Amino acid sequence: MSKVTVVGAGNVGATCANVLAHKDVVKEVVLLDIKGDLAKGKALDSWQQAPIDYYSTKLRGSDDYADTAGSDIVVITAGVPRKPGMSRDDLISTNAKIVNMVTSSIMKYSENPIIIVVSNPLDVMTYAAYQTAGLDSSRVFGMAGILDTARYRAFLATALNVSPKDIQAVLMGGHGDTMVPLPRYTTVSGIPVTEMIDDDALNAIVERTKKGGGELVGLMGTSAWYAPGAAAAQMVETIVRDENRIFPCCVRLSGEYGLDDMFLGVPVKLGKNGIEEIIELQLNEDEKALLNTSAEHVKAVMDVYNKM
Repeated sequence: MSKVTVVGAGNVGATCANVLAHKDVVKEVVLLDIKGDLAKGKALDSWQQAPIDYYSTKLRGSDDYADTAGSDIVVITAGVPRKPGMSRDDLISTNAKIVNMVTSSIMKYSENPIIIVVSNPLDVMTYAAYQTAGLDSSRVFGMAGILDTARYRAFLATALNVSPKDIQAVLMGGHGDTMVPLPRYTTVSGIPVTEMIDDDALNAIVERTKKGGGELVGLMGTSAWYAPGAAAAQMVETIVRDENRIFPCCVRLSGEYGLDDMFLGVPVKLGKNGIEEIIELQLNEDEKALLNTSAEHVKAVMDVYNKM
C-alpha cells in the first residue's frame, strides 16, 4: 500500500495526516479539502517537518479529487464539528450530505479503497458512507472505539499513577453517551483493573469517558483533534502493516451480538483487508443490556437518517 487520502484539512484531518507521515509507512498522503489552499498549506508545513523529524512520506494538499486517484485507504474527517450545546445527532443532516458527497467523489477515482470514517455522528456517518460506497462492509468502518478506549485508559493511568502503555481495555457500543466501557476486560499489565481501583472510582472514570468528547468541547469550544487524529492514523498503520491488531471499531453487524444490519462499535481484528474478523465477546447479562441500550440509541439515529 502506498497512498492514503485524508479528506478534511481541519484539525483532525491535518493531525491524522501529520501523525501518519511520522509513522513513515506509506509513500504518499494526500490531504484534501474544499479549502484547497488550507490543505496545501498544512501539507506543505508537514512536508517541511520531514527533514527535522526524519520521515520520507510525501504530503500533498489539494481540492481536486483527481489527485486522490488510486488511494489504498481513505480517511474521511470532513464535516462540521460540534459546537457547545450541540448534540452529535444535530449534526446528522449537514454531515450526511458532506460524507455522501465525499464518498461518491472518492469512488470515482479509486477502485477498491478501504474507507475509515471519523465524521460525527460517527455510527450513522459510517452507515451513510457504506451505503454510498457500495463496497464490502469489511472495507468501510468507523474510528471511535480507539479514541474512546484511549480516553478511558488515560483517565485510569492518571488515577492509578501508572504508564498508559500498560493499560489494555475494551469498549463497545455507539460513539457517544451510551458507549459501553467494560471494566471486566480492562487490565493493567495483565492485572484486572478491579484489583487496583475501587468500584466508585472506576465508575466515575467510566462516566467521564462517556462524556469525554463533550468535556473537551466545553474546555475548547470545539471538538478534540490530537487524540482523534492519532487514533485514525493508528488504524491506517495497522492496515498498511497488516498487523491484525485487535481494536474496537464501528462496523456493520450481521447477527453478531444478536444485532443485525447496523453499525456499532465492537472489537475486531484489523489487517490488510480491513476488518479481518469481528470478535464476539461472551458478555454477561448486565453488559448485554448496556450494549442493547446503546444499539437502540444508534438505531434511532439511523432511522432519522433513513427518513431524510
